[in-house]
Amino acid sequence: MKKLNHEDFDEKYVDTIEVNEIDKFVCREMIRQVHRYIKAMKGSKLVMDQFTAYIDSLDLEGKQKALAQYIDLNRKVLKGCDFKMVLARAIANYCDTFEYMHAMINNRGKMVYYLHRIKDTYVKFHEIFEENGKYGMRDHEGNILLHPVYDFLRTPYVYVDELMIMPVIAEKDGKMGLVRPDGKDTIVADFVYDDVSLRTEPPFFEARKGKMRGTLDRYGRFEEQTLNPQ
Repeated sequence: MKKLNHEDFDEKYVDTIEVNEIDKFVCREMIRQVHRYIKAMKGSKLVMDQFTAYIDSLDLEGKQKALAQYIDLNRKVLKGCDFKMVLARAIANYCDTFEYMHAMINNRGKMVYYLHRIKDTYVKFHEIFEENGKYGMRDHEGNILLHPVYDFLRTPYVYVDELMIMPVIAEKDGKMGLVRPDGKDTIVADFVYDDVSLRTEPPFFEARKGKMRGTLDRYGRFEEQTLNPQ
């Protein structure tokens, strides 16, 4: 007998209605996982409410995409996240009897199929790549987020409490700045800084330009630091 693989299961055995419903319940569980992460990072109730309001405004595909983007930036969301448990909870919500649930969970082919589906949907990490001595960024499908024209790139993996795209620290022609990974190389902070480094809290970036030192927020706004006299 031919060994059943992921593609064969998809083609021969998938119940479209079942898949759609499991997708919905899995998405609900992934939202719950993000809630737990925000709470663990001491996010406020206002932050949680804003997150929930935004997610609720999206359709299922939009929710999945937004969550995948958030997880890509906040990869610690997945720390302690057991996809088997996520799937088990989703199946429990879908099934109307214990016997049905028990049969699904013990169906190895289905479990493997859905676990692959969860990872394919929510674990979509971008990567930095090099071309002709310059660096760029592309998403999990190979689409260009930043073209390979930079001498240095650093993705700011920091905790953020909303679904947003953070700018990337970049170097070009010996100067540092911030660019948005939107496929258009949108400049957020001009390449005029001698150094830009990452902070663990807002405004997220420290910058130095000559003798001036200060902070940059995610919109590229610079605020000079006032040093206390010694």
